Amino acid sequence: MNKIFKMKRLKIAEQILIVLFCAVVAPMIISGIIINNINQHAIRAQLRNSAMLVANMVSEEVDVFISTAYNELQQVDAILKTIPPENRNNYLSDLRGKFTQYEDLKLEDNLNNFDTLYKENLKKDMITLSIKTFDEKYLIAVYKLDEFKKFLFRSLKDDVRQIYIISPENEVVAAHNFTSELFIESKNLLPKKLYDNKAVIFGKDKNQPICYYKKTNPNLMIIVNTTQKVTNDTINSNRSQLLLAVFAASLSVFILVALYIYYMYINIRQLFKGIIAISQGNYQRQIRLLTNVFTPYEIVFLAFEFNKMVSQIHKSYKELEEKNIELAQLNEFRSNLIDTVSHELRTPLTSIQGYTSRLLRQDIQIDEETKQKSLKIIKRQSERLKRMIEDLLVIPDIERSRIKMNIEPVWIIETIENSKVLIKDKNQKEVISTINEDFPLVLADKDRLEQVLLNLLDNAAKYAYDDTSIKIDGNFDDNFATIKISNDSDYIPPEKLNKLFEKFIRMDDSTTRTSRGTGLGLFIVKGLVEAMNGQISLFSTEDNVFTVELKLPLFKEI
Repeated sequence: MNKIFKMKRLKIAEQILIVLFCAVVAPMIISGIIINNINQHAIRAQLRNSAMLVANMVSEEVDVFISTAYNELQQVDAILKTIPPENRNNYLSDLRGKFTQYEDLKLEDNLNNFDTLYKENLKKDMITLSIKTFDEKYLIAVYKLDEFKKFLFRSLKDDVRQIYIISPENEVVAAHNFTSELFIESKNLLPKKLYDNKAVIFGKDKNQPICYYKKTNPNLMIIVNTTQKVTNDTINSNRSQLLLAVFAASLSVFILVALYIYYMYINIRQLFKGIIAISQGNYQRQIRLLTNVFTPYEIVFLAFEFNKMVSQIHKSYKELEEKNIELAQLNEFRSNLIDTVSHELRTPLTSIQGYTSRLLRQDIQIDEETKQKSLKIIKRQSERLKRMIEDLLVIPDIERSRIKMNIEPVWIIETIENSKVLIKDKNQKEVISTINEDFPLVLADKDRLEQVLLNLLDNAAKYAYDDTSIKIDGNFDDNFATIKISNDSDYIPPEKLNKLFEKFIRMDDSTTRTSRGTGLGLFIVKGLVEAMNGQISLFSTEDNVFTVELKLPLFKEI
């Protein structure tokens, strides 16, 4: 049950649509309905009032017509006084021919047949009026209804309502926009009780009010019928326009809000993606907003601060990665240093300790040759131990670029000869130098240069094939002297060749190691050569020749 009634967490777009519907659209629709009802009631009242106004207007027009007709008859009566009796009928005949509104104009002694005449003429679309003359006779005038109709509806020719003027016998005396079907329908809706000389609204349809006006003088009934066209032109048209306006306003609001939601939703999704990227470890993700008039300032500010934060995190992360790499390298260096030093130092120390103990024994007689041999071994191992310690001590200075050099002119031939002597007895490899005695002086630290050459010659002797020699060659140009040390050894691919200058890198790995060494020799050599403003390069050819090329600046006398 809890899962069924658990409220779903809505998205921003869904919440905005719900708020929009509740706060804008629903009130707008309700307001439209209320306004439409108010407007419909107002127009309905206006239609009733206008129907009553038309009925009163037609009634007044009937009164005006009758009054005018009576005035004309009275004027004729006044003229008849001046005309001899035998000529009066001729005058009336001439008057009838002169004015087209008269169908008949005559004098009668009494009105015994007036009602019958009135009804018969009414059936012939004529209306009959009479007045009593000065000589106690009756002047009877028969008017054509066409003239009567023109007079009655002259101000209502553009009105689309239907207007009927009915006699007491329910015969149509005059009509405007007459339709027999609607006339019968309107007449049947007349209430049983009728009020005299008063405009009264009746009918079942409130949007199509019908008005009657029962006149007593003359005895006529005026009916004004509001047709469906009038209703369509007023109530229905206004209702449609109002509903259309409400729809257009709602649609406009929806479009504007939809655009706003669309752009804001896209930008918020960018924020979500950025946050998700950071949570997944992607610290390079930047938020790119779709900015326009619909983009709120807060979203732009948040994106700017987010990108700024991401940049700072990425920068810190990169620094942390670099520190971690340095720490890993330091740990590896420490591990390699401990392993290498513990292994490489133990060997000379063991030799020194063993031969020293042998020389100190009193229980045996040691001849002079054995003593000299033992002392030479102790000396050689001590020198080896000294070189390893010097190598270890110079590493921090090389890494911090603070190694001190005593740069002076050095005769490189002498330095090479000293280095050859130091490795001759150890490696039993022949070192052949083709450098001439007139080779120019170079600028270097003599002791450090000897250390460099000793390391290079030691490596060359260590990895060279058996029964091969080490070759030293030299040349120079205007600025540099180039020393090349070559030996025959296995081919080294370029990708591994470039790594030999790194710490603890050897040509034979830990599983195939055939020679001793710390793996620091070339790293130290490179650091010392560069500290003396020189250059060093390694080359290995497929015909199994390994070459170290050493460049040092020449000494130039001023």
